[in-house]
Amino acid sequence: MIIIAILATLAGIAALCWLLFNLAVFALPLFAGIAVGTWAHDTGAGIPGAVIVGAIAAAMTFGLFQLLLLVARPAWIKLVVVLAFVAPAIVAGYHATLGIVKLTMPSDAWQLAFAVVGAVAVGITAFMRLTMMAPPGPAGQGVAEVS
Repeated sequence: MIIIAILATLAGIAALCWLLFNLAVFALPLFAGIAVGTWAHDTGAGIPGAVIVGAIAAAMTFGLFQLLLLVARPAWIKLVVVLAFVAPAIVAGYHATLGIVKLTMPSDAWQLAFAVVGAVAVGITAFMRLTMMAPPGPAGQGVAEVS
């Protein structure tokens, strides 16, 4: 019975880590949706109204990201847009990893070290996924023409 509990715990941790890596891309839209939803609730929209307004704000934030990647031509502007979305993912990865390692190790130095490694891993994953969302450059760019 103990073996099954250990395996179930490991499976649960693996599932949460998989969720963290998959959802890190949406850290900024989630934050924007929660911030706008909280504001809507504080101004009297009620819970259903706050959820709807927050969901619309999150969708618009992600839509703005897609639009900026589509419209921006210079690579450095696309990089700035992607990094604006990666930064909250790094913070989320740091705090998620820190929350997990606080349960398993008593040393504050090792907790910090593992949290930083987790933040870097989540940041790299988010960066890779966001750059895959960027549309390719114009066809024939960088190709020499023979006249």
